[in-house]
Amino acid sequence: MSEMSLYSAVVPTLDHRMANLAHILRTGQANAAERKIDEAVFLNARLAPDMASLIGQVQLATAIAKACPYRITGQTPPVYEDDQVTFDDLYARIEKTRKDIAVFNPEDLAGLETREFEVKMGPNMRNFTGISYASGFTMPNVIFHCATAYNILRHNGVPLGKADFFNV
Repeated sequence: MSEMSLYSAVVPTLDHRMANLAHILRTGQANAAERKIDEAVFLNARLAPDMASLIGQVQLATAIAKACPYRITGQTPPVYEDDQVTFDDLYARIEKTRKDIAVFNPEDLAGLETREFEVKMGPNMRNFTGISYASGFTMPNVIFHCATAYNILRHNGVPLGKADFFNV
């Protein structure tokens, strides 16, 4: 039996979440076309007035996902502009995220489970180890924002099911 590595918990998992997020968006875009709904209706939809829109959920999911392996390895994550306004813009951002994550290999993250580092969050600094950042911050946040994107589309009548959230 092989052990799970930090790499296998981070890189392939985040890549799969990003591929799945693109699938969810493609389903929403196709449904908007089928129902003759302006895509902007879905793109700007939100579940509550104080929550980010569909665009914002994708921006947050991708920003958190791409930052993970960079921060664990002590590198500065790439900076993305939050200037997306169309489904095509969101697909491009997701693909950019997947490419930025894909530069890491198992050796890059080997032994970094206990590496300590700080991340500025708002006005405060938070302390993490490689494993606590991956499992206690990154994964829950990426899944939250992907699920919220799914829920925004589902709430707007897009025929998505549980299998759409997990499979690509």
